[in-house]
Amino acid sequence: MDLTEGTEEIKKNRAKKNILWFGIISLTMSFAGLTSAYVVSKERPDWIANFEIPQAFFISLGLILTSSITFHFAHNAIKKQQNRMGMLLLLSTLILGILFVIFQFVGFSEIVESGYYFTGPASSITTSFIYLVVLLHVAHVFGGLIALLTVIYNHYKLKYENGKTLGVELAATFWHFVDVVWIYLFLFLYFVK
Repeated sequence: MDLTEGTEEIKKNRAKKNILWFGIISLTMSFAGLTSAYVVSKERPDWIANFEIPQAFFISLGLILTSSITFHFAHNAIKKQQNRMGMLLLLSTLILGILFVIFQFVGFSEIVESGYYFTGPASSITTSFIYLVVLLHVAHVFGGLIALLTVIYNHYKLKYENGKTLGVELAATFWHFVDVVWIYLFLFLYFVK
């Protein structure tokens, strides 16, 4: 299919999807670069080999997985014009996303309670990497929460009628991306020590 074919709306929608995917690919490369640097840094003599992932990060994993499921079903409900169910699922996703962020900071507190810091004399390259990677991910979750709030507002204003659900689709795609990134980071931090 020729990318120049179709109505103006179809071309704009395709462009918006392509921009999102370009951003996702760029972000994926950023996280791949950071985790590669983590692997290379493991050879340093000051590396903490016995670092344990905080329990709050396990809870975060469950929260973001569940939020991805609720967003998926919200998207489906909105496409089927089940507005009340769509709103309920969007709000559930928002609450789960906020809880995810809260538990990320609870995890940071657990790391500090274990005697590991981000900077200063009590810090290490290991914990600095962990803080950096997790905070970068949390920043992207904030972006996802802003997109989600926009979708909630637009859904409330009934802007996703008659199959015009591109905004929901884009936000859901980004949300699923940050979900996949956290699964990757969690497994990476769990197994690469």
